Amino acid sequence: MVGKLLMRGMLAGIVAGLLTFAFARVAGEPLVETAISFEEKMHAAHDHGGANADGHEDEIVSRGTQAGLGLLTGVVAYGMAFGGLFALTFAYLYGRAGKLGARALSAWLALGAFVAVVLVPTIKYPANPPSVGDPETIGTRTGLFFLMIATSLVVMVFSMKVRKHLVARLGQWNASIVGGVVFVAIVAAVEVALPVVNEVPAEFPAVVLWKFRMTALGMQAVMWAVIGLLFGAMVERGERAARGAVGGKAYL
Repeated sequence: MVGKLLMRGMLAGIVAGLLTFAFARVAGEPLVETAISFEEKMHAAHDHGGANADGHEDEIVSRGTQAGLGLLTGVVAYGMAFGGLFALTFAYLYGRAGKLGARALSAWLALGAFVAVVLVPTIKYPANPPSVGDPETIGTRTGLFFLMIATSLVVMVFSMKVRKHLVARLGQWNASIVGGVVFVAIVAAVEVALPVVNEVPAEFPAVVLWKFRMTALGMQAVMWAVIGLLFGAMVERGERAARGAVGGKAYL
């Protein structure tokens, strides 16, 4: 059972990765090119070292590979890995999360993952174009981002336990509101406490920065929406096939 769910989750993740790649190529790559052009102009203006005669830095991997095969490999591998983790989490919760069916649980789980793993960390540490950021702070910025993810996941689990504890006393609706308020309050306090990282040059176009960050968030939204909806549909279809086999009918 778990093995089948894992395979379905990874398959849903691969499909999600392909669709995310298409979205990134159409909506994201033009913004990356704009950001790289800005970076090259800044290097030329300040006459930084490390550039070759025509003002371009030597590329270890060509832009064509980065925007094509490299991007495709990255998002598909990301989708497959998180699709597998999603399936394992679903397998643990299925039957333990009240009367939710496969599609409903999958959709809610994907929404929760998007909020905890993507939205909350992005609010504090949004994505930046290639030309933004000091290479020497990459380790610090990455550590803070993953710390925010871990904190968000822990707080989400805690708020769900608070909700469960209050259901008998307040009812489903009010307990859900209280759980949501607890989640927002704790996350907001943590985000205020963590250090701010702002390395965006004043000269960088604000519109390009905004569009880039929205596109990065859109890529994640596509990824998690496809995983949640496709995985739930596959599980439900598998259940119908199993019931049909028991009843002597054949379903595909």
